[in-house]
Formats: sequence, C-alpha cells, structure tokens
Amino acid sequence: MNTRLRWTASIVPAVAMLALVLVWGRGLPVLVEVVIVLLLAASVLAAVHHAEVVAHRVGEPFGSLILAVAVTVIEVGLIVTLMLSGGPGVATLARDTVFAAVMITCNGIVGLSLLVSALKRGTAPFKPEGTGAALATVITLATLSLVLPTFTTSNPGPEFSGPQLVFAAVVSFGLYVLFVFVQSVRHREYFVPEGDDERHTWTPSAKTTLISLGLLVLALVAVVGLAKVESKSIEDAVAFAGLPPSVVGVVIALLVLLPETLAAARNARRDRTQISFNLALGSAMASIGLTIPTIAVASIWLTGPLTLGLGAVHIVLLMLTAVVGTLTVLLGRATLLQAGVHLALCGSYLFLAAVP
Repeated sequence: MNTRLRWTASIVPAVAMLALVLVWGRGLPVLVEVVIVLLLAASVLAAVHHAEVVAHRVGEPFGSLILAVAVTVIEVGLIVTLMLSGGPGVATLARDTVFAAVMITCNGIVGLSLLVSALKRGTAPFKPEGTGAALATVITLATLSLVLPTFTTSNPGPEFSGPQLVFAAVVSFGLYVLFVFVQSVRHREYFVPEGDDERHTWTPSAKTTLISLGLLVLALVAVVGLAKVESKSIEDAVAFAGLPPSVVGVVIALLVLLPETLAAARNARRDRTQISFNLALGSAMASIGLTIPTIAVASIWLTGPLTLGLGAVHIVLLMLTAVVGTLTVLLGRATLLQAGVHLALCGSYLFLAAVP
C-alpha cells in the first residue's frame, strides 16, 4: 500500500475535525471558505480509503455495510439537530433529505457504477438475487414512508398520525434489520462477487483495522460537519441564483453521499459492480430504515407538523425508478443503455428540484 497515501489519509480527518471546531458557528471570509471546501474533499477521499481498509479486513458485504451505516447514522444526527433547532423548511427536512438520498443512490450511484463497469468490459455483471432483494426492500420502505402519508386520511395534509408514524417506524427498522441479517448471515453469497475472496491480496492487521475504523468515523463526521458549515454559503448561492430552497438539501445530500459515490465508482472500475450496488442500495435502505424510526422518537420533542408525504412529481419519479430498477437487475447484467437511463432519471430529479 502507498505509504504517502496512508499517512495523508490518517492526518486529514484530524485536521478537518480541528478546522470544524474552529469555524463552527462563525462567519467566514472567502479564503477560509475555499480551505474548508478543500478539506471537505480531502475528508471524502480519506473516508473512502479507510472504508476500503476495513473492507479488506472484514470482507464483503460487511465492508460496504459499515460505510453505508456510518454515513447514515451521522446524516440522521444532522437531520435531527437541524429539526430541533427550528427554522424554515423544518417540516419537510426529513422527507426531502431521505428522498434525495434514495434518488441519488438508486439512480445516480447505480448509473455511474454501471457506466464505469460497462465502459470497461462491455456489460456490468452482478448477482440479481441479492440486488433484486435490496431494490425490493428500498422501494417498499420508500413507498410505506414517503408515499402513503400523501394518501392517508387520519391527519390533514401529507402527514402520518401518531400511531401511523409509530407503525411506519417499526416496519422500517424491522425490514432494515431483517435485510442486514439476510445480507450478512443467511444469504451472504448473494451479495459477494464471484471470486471476491481471491481479490484480497492484502489483509490489514487487527490494530490497523481498528485505527482505520476510528479514522473512518472521524472523516465522516468531518464531511457532514463541514457540509453543514458550508450550508449557509450554499443557501446564499441558491438564493442568488433564484432556485427553490429545497435545492439546499439536495446539494448537502450530494456532499454527504460523496464517500459512497467514490467508493462505488472505484469498485465498478475493479469489476466489482455487486459491491457498488451494495453501497448504493444499502445507503438508500439505511437512510430510510434509520431516519424514520429516529424521527418518530424525536417527534416527542419536536413541535409543529412533520411532512413526510411526497408530491405528485416525486411520486412519479419514485415509481419510475422502481420499474426501471427492476428491469435493470432482472438479468444480472447491464449495458451502457441501462446506465444512461438511470443517470437520466437522476438528472431529471436534480433538474426538477431546481425547476419544479
């Protein structure tokens, strides 16, 4: 392993966390803003490096599971913190963030992974048993948590009543835990590429793995924290451009999901498209399966409405994603065409977020 890369990846999370502590809650000059952006990018690269070190030690699908859960737990913490602090857009913050994560992962990251793999070898192979099960779980969770509130009648508007929110939280968390059990224990072979064990020519020691795990968490905290620091500048830029306020949530979601995006692309380049799908769909699943239960608990202290139901345009995009995703995973291989379709869906979502 490259010694310079290892040392750089070890130092960057600590430097980024120090910078986060120093700039948190302060107005920043332009030069400092530029430094923060560079540290944010470096933290993303460091997170990907340490996630790969852990993955080499624990094997798949545990490696991708660790990265997806770590990012989502920190993301959920950020959502709850922002909701408790109040302000405009709080009622729809959880919905907008979760839906952005689903669309970016299921279309953006999946499409990018297919593109990289198909360009290299003509078709992108993966296991339809595991990928299909993951996609079915994501679509079920998204429909139960984000579509049904638009049509329930117990509360006016696209909101769950108290009992409905509790039911959605229990089902979401239960399905996520069941999937993790199936993925990592019962049918682990469905989520591991053929010959993956032979690809691991280097196995880190237990000490190195623990250090990388700690640095991974540190780097992810820095990524989310620095993204929050930059959120005011993003808000100003969005307002200056005349875009809807919801675009801010999309931009922050893109920043937070950068580690998974880079890790998925690197695995696709190494002919490990299945791992790329594990990262993408696992992140979408964790985003719903962990956010909805957390929001349900936090609603005890939250005041005001909690809007979870999607509008008509977003429901159409979600249903189209479900249909296209199902057809993509059906045969266990995909071409540039499927990559283009998924990327077009992601682009449509981003465009309509800016021009509703």
